[in-house]
Amino acid sequence: MNSAARHHMSDLGRRVEARRARLGLSREEVAARVGSTRGYIDLIEEQLPSPSIEFLVRLANALETTTQDLTGYTAEFAPGRGQAAYHARMNAIDQEECWALLDDHGVGRVAVTGRDGPEIYPVNYQVVGRELLFMTADDTPLARAAAAGAAIAFEEDHADEAFSQGWSVLIVGPARRVSDPATAHALREAAYSTPWAGDGRDTVVVLSPRRVTGRRVHAPGAPGRSSAPEL
Repeated sequence: MNSAARHHMSDLGRRVEARRARLGLSREEVAARVGSTRGYIDLIEEQLPSPSIEFLVRLANALETTTQDLTGYTAEFAPGRGQAAYHARMNAIDQEECWALLDDHGVGRVAVTGRDGPEIYPVNYQVVGRELLFMTADDTPLARAAAAGAAIAFEEDHADEAFSQGWSVLIVGPARRVSDPATAHALREAAYSTPWAGDGRDTVVVLSPRRVTGRRVHAPGAPGRSSAPEL
């Protein structure tokens, strides 16, 4: 998309494009899921449309999200505001599915032991093989923990507000700073995006997992997973 077209994108268009990219779908595939045309998906992403609520519901289902998330209604709210599902179950997730849920990049949280005790920070991450890559500033608690080779914890989760279900993945292991300039440069270039926080965060930190675990809360009868075995 050229810069002029992107300038005219609505918030809805940007959210639709980002969610579609996250799922790895083309516009044609989204249109087929919605029962629409490629041209109307183009309009949604590139212009300033006013789709009906019926279309928004179909589009949200096609993108495996909610109309509230697509329209930005929940952008400033913490997830999980709904009530628990009836007869919900929690199940373990194996390592392969944990890595699949992380995909190859995203935003999660790291927990480190700082000068005043445990500290947790949101971070952009990149999956490199079976390790996690972060970029941070040189004087952050994460950088100091990595310089000392300390163990840290990383967590990412997803909450399905519509059905009060979701998943979380936890990875624990030692962190290290990448000190070789050529290697650090190559890893920075390979990263999907720079840290959202900006401010020259070019210190490369890698987490080598010793433990990868996950949990899923499933609401019986909810779409997306036909069954969920009990623990």
